Amino acid sequence: MGDGMAGMHHHGGMGVLDPFSASAALTWSPDWPFLIGCLVALALYGTGVVRLRRRGDRWPVGRAIAWLAGVGSILLVTCSGLNDYGMVLFSAHMMQHMVLSMLSPILLLLGAPITLALRTLRPARKGSGRGPRELLVALLHSRFVRVISHPAFTIPLFVASLYGLYFTPLFDFLMQYRLGHIGMMVHFLAAGMLFFWPIMGVDPGPHRPGFVMRIIELFMGMPFHAFFGVAVMMATSSLVTTFGTGSAPAGTNLLDDQKMAGGITWAFGEIPTAVVLIALTLQWAKSEERQARRKDRAADRDGDAELVAYNAYLAALEQRGKRSTAGSAVAPPTVAPPVADAG
Repeated sequence: MGDGMAGMHHHGGMGVLDPFSASAALTWSPDWPFLIGCLVALALYGTGVVRLRRRGDRWPVGRAIAWLAGVGSILLVTCSGLNDYGMVLFSAHMMQHMVLSMLSPILLLLGAPITLALRTLRPARKGSGRGPRELLVALLHSRFVRVISHPAFTIPLFVASLYGLYFTPLFDFLMQYRLGHIGMMVHFLAAGMLFFWPIMGVDPGPHRPGFVMRIIELFMGMPFHAFFGVAVMMATSSLVTTFGTGSAPAGTNLLDDQKMAGGITWAFGEIPTAVVLIALTLQWAKSEERQARRKDRAADRDGDAELVAYNAYLAALEQRGKRSTAGSAVAPPTVAPPVADAG
């Protein structure tokens, strides 16, 4: 098996892939629209970070790593042998679907791209109309974005991406066309981004639910997901016709492969749920800590005021003391001297 090709055997011009293996799935096989899209995403993000650095602002390294990992996960499933297998094996296609709809979006959102854009795009000069930053802000506040990022829209969309696609003829129709396949992959990513955007709560958006609501939203989508996986595993006939015997790797049992596709869907639901819950818990702890710090800061500010008053009182005493021995005649300030600071 040649390293360059993802294990192709040619039967009269028809390429049939070797049985699925990790090495065949991980061979480099670029899908140009995705490769270009990913490179642009990396370049824009990198430009933003560099611009902030030059300005002397810090950008958390963790966010940049998350963005890199997110883009990397997209490249891994679209520009590898897995993408070739995704055209002929239901299980391989499902791996792509799961990564693009449930792993890449979480990683990309942890990279906080909207926050980065808002911080790096310069406001338009006066009188020059609306610049990119103003347009982005207007878009974030628009009714369109308010609707498409609302859980009443994102949860059904997320669910329909499974049931509406594989339990109807839609999937087979889209898979006939290259554009259909690309559109489907982009849809998985977009639906995942919309679903997890308010839940992750890293980037600003029209809906900022509290932590409890965010966890409820997360769990509202998951049973549908698990049930879909089980339904696919239990199915006794092929749900889709795309993955027929003609194109599948030699020796593929189509029903077993479909069961595996269902298993992948079912198991995969647990991974992002765990990742998101960990992220939410950390954010929650951080926001509690921040509130506690805010209280401390308020106390500190009062403490400073007390200290200033006390120092002024001491200075006044000293002045009076120098002038006459009746220094103690100065009335002390109404604020009791803080014990900690006046050590």
